[in-house]
Amino acid sequence: MARPTTKAGLMAAATDNYRKLNVLIAGMTQKELTTDFDFAGDGKKKEAHWRRDKNLRDVLIHLYEWHRLLLNWVHANQNGEEQAFIPQPYNWRTYGQMNAAFWEKHQGTSLEEAKEMLEKSHNEVLCLAETFSNAELFTKGVFKWVGTSALGSYFVSNTSSHYDWAMKKLKAHIKNCKEKE
Repeated sequence: MARPTTKAGLMAAATDNYRKLNVLIAGMTQKELTTDFDFAGDGKKKEAHWRRDKNLRDVLIHLYEWHRLLLNWVHANQNGEEQAFIPQPYNWRTYGQMNAAFWEKHQGTSLEEAKEMLEKSHNEVLCLAETFSNAELFTKGVFKWVGTSALGSYFVSNTSSHYDWAMKKLKAHIKNCKEKE
């Protein structure tokens, strides 16, 4: 599916990919749910997230925390509090450290809590997106605080594109589990 460039496309892709993610999760076996992720044997999986996330909870929490980044950023800037998308002390060069901090923060969070948190934040993100017009979401320069991108690109990145990322990771884990049977 092409990256959405309209509000209708954003809402449809976010809703559809979230549904697909939940269907994938619902179909996971007990073994797939309880076996730690292990991508060490795949030399193509070099990015830090392949080592960071150890289970479904970690993936769901990652999605949840990025939803919170988006929600906090938009709300703060709408209220006149100038804030960058990536909060201090992090930036786009060090956001991997922020992701590691999110991982650490939620090691005591249960899978059920993670599912509930993600469901709530997903709905909040879609409700927030609904408050903007198509032009506000997909025209560059509408909001000074967004910089040179369109606001909608942040919504797409934090919903449908991020859900794609999660599904790829879960499918790789499921495949690993089946190969070890």
